Amino acid sequence: MLLKRARRDERTTRATDTLSLYYASDVHGSELCWRKFLGAGRFYGVQALVMGGDLAGKAIVPVTRDADTGAFSATFIGEGRSGSTREELDELLGAIRFNGMYPWIASAAQVAAAHEDEAARGQLFEELVVAELQSWIALADERMSEYGIEVFVMPGNDDPWSCDTVIEAARHVQACDDRIVSVGGHEMVSCGYSNPTPWHTPRELDEDALYRRIKALADQLEDPGSAIFNLHVPPYDSGLDTANEMNPDLTLRYVGGQPNPIPVGSTAVRQLIEEFQPLLALHGHIHESRGEVRIGRTLAINTGSEYNSGHIHGVVVTLAGSEVRKHQFVVG
Repeated sequence: MLLKRARRDERTTRATDTLSLYYASDVHGSELCWRKFLGAGRFYGVQALVMGGDLAGKAIVPVTRDADTGAFSATFIGEGRSGSTREELDELLGAIRFNGMYPWIASAAQVAAAHEDEAARGQLFEELVVAELQSWIALADERMSEYGIEVFVMPGNDDPWSCDTVIEAARHVQACDDRIVSVGGHEMVSCGYSNPTPWHTPRELDEDALYRRIKALADQLEDPGSAIFNLHVPPYDSGLDTANEMNPDLTLRYVGGQPNPIPVGSTAVRQLIEEFQPLLALHGHIHESRGEVRIGRTLAINTGSEYNSGHIHGVVVTLAGSEVRKHQFVVG
């Protein structure tokens, strides 16, 4: 069910004053990138931070540890790792988190049992995602309320449903998915769903359903021309949605001996941008398609992602009334 306007969206200002915001997306479990996202608020001197989805990491890395000796071992990125000291363990846990994965310290028996029980693995993954995200949101609540910087967060197509409850429970961070919120007087429509992907992720809709979902919100806009579209998936064939074609078995498809890049964005998102012509459209989802394009009067941006290198890709945008005064891609 679509949510209407958030209660915090009782606008007392209009989109007439200057607004500076920082947008990033697709941090995929990287605590370092999340901390850099929060740090961007003060570093770039913006009034608002917008996180465009895909918060959760991709995998669990079991770390088998002997309770008596403290010796541990793990297979991480195809390499066996072992040690016995607290310092060595902390180094491994940090490396796992750096790469957007979740370390799980357990006994050999627990790890073996989890390998045999798919349902238990799924439950464990959800528990680790929730625990990590709770710590992220708590950090944002504490720091950003102190600095007076607004923070808007939504899940993306890769994120399990348990993420919603964590974001909704925040004190300072504002959940923005499937609603209209006010960002410095600009109405912002947000949607974390994508069109279908080869990976069959939790939040996918066919193009007709995705169009209806976003349009139901956009129809409520008081001033589409000064609005922001925060839509996780980029518009189709825009240059912001180019990815290598996949075979049904999720291997790369080669043409002439080379990977075959194709547009994979949403036709629904493209149609909605063309129809409503918002001031700004912010996107993620396709990590390798960082860039910008004009669709009519709308400036559409995909910041891309390089989360597993510890770098966060973002954009700083300054809006003034119904114009984008300036924008700059940044890497932290």
